[in-house]
Order: sequence, then structure tokens, then C-alpha cells
Amino acid sequence: MELDLLLLGAGIAAAGYFIGDGLKNFKNPHAKSLIDSLNEEDEHELIRENDVHHFMGISKEDAKSLIQEHSDIPHVIINHKVYYPKAKLRKWLLNLGE
Repeated sequence: MELDLLLLGAGIAAAGYFIGDGLKNFKNPHAKSLIDSLNEEDEHELIRENDVHHFMGISKEDAKSLIQEHSDIPHVIINHKVYYPKAKLRKWLLNLGE
């Protein structure tokens, strides 16, 4: 019985949050939601050269050969270290097969 009341209270609180968030942007339908603002943080995130294979989902050797084959891959060099902008790399990978 206590668990039921706890779940009911959590459900009411969640519903209140989502209704309040919707009403906050009622007159501004183009406002960014919470999920959009979280995705926006990825746009400026940089991936180190050693970790780019994790983002691509391939092995280190495959990532190195892909980078060597495609010199047009979006990257930034800072203090002689190579970084890849996450959003641009994602877009480049999606357009790679076309």
C-alpha cells in the first residue's frame, strides 16, 4: 500500500513537470525542449584522436585506416593534437556512404 502511494505521488509529480514545461512554451512553439538542449551540448564537444574509434564503433586500426584514406574528415589541430568535432564527425559519417 505504501509503495502504491509512493508510485502515485511520483507519477503526479512527473505529470506536473511535463504539463508545466509544455505550458511554459505554449506561446512559443519553436522553443527548444530539454532533450534538444542536451543534444546542443554535443555540437561543441571534441573527441580526441585516440578515442574517435569508440565514437565510430570500429576498431582502432580501422579508424586509423579510415582517417588516412579520407583526408576530408572534419578535424581540428590544437597544440599538435588532433581533435574531431562530434557533431560534424557524425554528419560526415552519415554522408560517407552516399
